[in-house]
Amino acid sequence: MSDESDRTEEAARRADALDKAGKADPEPSLARRFATIGALGWIIVVPILTGLFIGHWLDDWLNTGITMAAALLMAGAVFGFVLAWRWIQEQ
Repeated sequence: MSDESDRTEEAARRADALDKAGKADPEPSLARRFATIGALGWIIVVPILTGLFIGHWLDDWLNTGITMAAALLMAGAVFGFVLAWRWIQEQ
């Protein structure tokens, strides 16, 4: 019977510790989550559009079709996702 009592006490201690941890570090609000999603969107989209704009300008200047636009779009996407990944790791 004492073995079952020890397990019950241990479970109660763990539940209390989890409850205290939850109160110390509460779950972010819905508005905060939407703000995070919006920030991530901008962190990804701005380098993509910048690469596309510069690539299109270079294609017009060098008369290369869509080669530079495609290459810089992909480079902007990689750069944007790397920035987003680093930002998430810091949060």
